[in-house]
Amino acid sequence: MCQHQPRCPDVLASDRLAARVVAGHPEQGWSLLCNGIVLFDDAGALLPGGRAVVPPAPAPAQALAAAA
Repeated sequence: MCQHQPRCPDVLASDRLAARVVAGHPEQGWSLLCNGIVLFDDAGALLPGGRAVVPPAPAPAQALAAAA
């Protein structure tokens, strides 16, 4: 899918979210990456095969601050 150099990380690579944004929709909360991943503002993602990647859990201090 990636046509530029250096090539974006593959969808199975550990750094897959470092791929370039090809379509950004911040008003809707998502972006399409060059490797086919749909990245959501909460850091969750949808891989091309349909597998969901849940966003990382907030650190305990962040969770306490958000609850206050």
